[in-house]
Amino acid sequence: MKKEIHPTSLACSVTCACGNTFETKSTTDTLKVDICNECHPFYTGSQRNVDTAGRIEKFNQRYNLKK
Repeated sequence: MKKEIHPTSLACSVTCACGNTFETKSTTDTLKVDICNECHPFYTGSQRNVDTAGRIEKFNQRYNLKK
């Protein structure tokens, strides 16, 4: 490997908009993110499928599918 071509890896403090903070490694010392594993709907279990404007029903009618 060539010497002195890689960036330095620093301890990085990551702060989420929800208030959660955690430590990781990065080339910068601080990061601010909008969403993290503590507030993301997929990880919190609050994710739900929303059928807007009856799209599923329209699809089923178009292709004559039964529930």
